[in-house]
Amino acid sequence: MRYRKPDHTEAEKRCFTTIREAQLYLSMVTVSKSKGEYIAPTSSRVPVRMFADSWLRSKQPPMSKPSYYMTLERAWKNHVAPVWGDREIHSIRRSEVQDWVSDFATRKSSTVVIRALGVLAGILDVAIDDRRLARNPARNIRTLLRKGPGKRRVYLSHGRVATLAACSGHPTMVLTLGYTGLRGGEATALRVRSVNRLRRLSVIEEERGLSRLRDPRRYTNDAQEALGPYPERLAPMMEQAWAGKGAERLYFGADIHHMRRSGSQDWFANAVQRAQTVDPSIPRLTPHDLRHTAASLAISSGANLKAVQRMLGHASAAMTLDTYADLFDDDLDAVAARLNAQMPLVALPAGPQTRYVLPTRL
Repeated sequence: MRYRKPDHTEAEKRCFTTIREAQLYLSMVTVSKSKGEYIAPTSSRVPVRMFADSWLRSKQPPMSKPSYYMTLERAWKNHVAPVWGDREIHSIRRSEVQDWVSDFATRKSSTVVIRALGVLAGILDVAIDDRRLARNPARNIRTLLRKGPGKRRVYLSHGRVATLAACSGHPTMVLTLGYTGLRGGEATALRVRSVNRLRRLSVIEEERGLSRLRDPRRYTNDAQEALGPYPERLAPMMEQAWAGKGAERLYFGADIHHMRRSGSQDWFANAVQRAQTVDPSIPRLTPHDLRHTAASLAISSGANLKAVQRMLGHASAAMTLDTYADLFDDDLDAVAARLNAQMPLVALPAGPQTRYVLPTRL
């Protein structure tokens, strides 16, 4: 059967088994042409990898964080390309993608599966924008992923933080992480000029872009947001850390080179091992666990929710509460006891029939 495409050139479609099939196909072509949705069959006979480079380039910095781009690139190379890279886009069926996701979820974590599916869907979106594909078979896929119990947070006491610092080759870094709430990437990116010595505050400005561990959705838009207040007892060690350094030098690390953790040279893991020999009750932990510790110590000291939010740099107090809900006291009996202690004594008039009106001022 021959028909005309929107550009008035002729095309031919064969392999119909009945006249009715040919008529239905011609009707669909006519409708898609009238809606401006016609896609030539030959234009969709291209492999998925043809659009991968274009999609990945659209995610390169500064459009995305370098660390986020690296995860997308790894997802494409390790999980998506081996399965779908050479498949022609017109041949991909939604049921195939669903089966792939379901099987993938039995072998990988939900984070890896969702990211790989997102990469495939994003690449096919490029094909749709190029008018080579009418619908994206990787969208609206049911992942049916079950979340595990999650990693249990580690909260150290003041004494355990001191033990860990004493067993570390970088005690000032340990205490800074344990009492300011900064992430490891923020602390290693901190420059001398970013510390307010009078108010004992660490102000994160463009250092946000240097951190490999930051998620910009977690932070306010205020570039001068004060983060990481440190205790006065930590001030002498902080002063020693910046001694002899110019304003543009890194607070921690050698000269302009950031502190790194890798392999057998992981100073933090070595510090934890030494601390466990001194205090076996100290659990395994990462530098990020010291951020949780800082939040715990601040809350136990009586800091209110808004202060903890500012300290951690969260975008909202609701985010802080969702993250550390287990640290806030939800004992209703304790609330009633505190209200009882502050409530003044009120003498009720005698007689069961007497109506009593509370005074306007207590």
